[in-house]
Amino acid sequence: MRAVVQRVTAASVRVGDRVIGEIGAGLVALIGVARDDEAGDAEFIAAKIAGLRLFDDSSGVMNLALADIGGAVLAVSQFTLYGDARKGRRPSFIAAAPGELARPLFDRVVQLLRLAGVRTQTGEFGAEMHVALTNDGPVTILLDSRKSF
Repeated sequence: MRAVVQRVTAASVRVGDRVIGEIGAGLVALIGVARDDEAGDAEFIAAKIAGLRLFDDSSGVMNLALADIGGAVLAVSQFTLYGDARKGRRPSFIAAAPGELARPLFDRVVQLLRLAGVRTQTGEFGAEMHVALTNDGPVTILLDSRKSF
């Protein structure tokens, strides 16, 4: 499982003309699920997102996590994180999990974040979404559950 995590001052996700998720200060997490991901991958990603110390303390050092600042997460499913563009110009998405495998694992990440006390908004799984955000810093971190074990 992969996640691109961006520190934001505000973010929202729209489907059509309606806003379905919106946060103030916190993190946007674009989450991709691989074909062979399991529950442990979701647990790793959720714990990392909840615990990342990406927010400045009073000395201007990134030393605070979401809980410390009262921040939220906007979690958005994104199968294109498993796009492989090493050959040719059109990416292959063969490593990305199909929706019926990816959705339960994405939902598990969201559930675990909420159980950890993190206010979490989401996009709409499988929908054409428009994500707007104001990246703070900019600070962007790539998480990969397979590169952690």
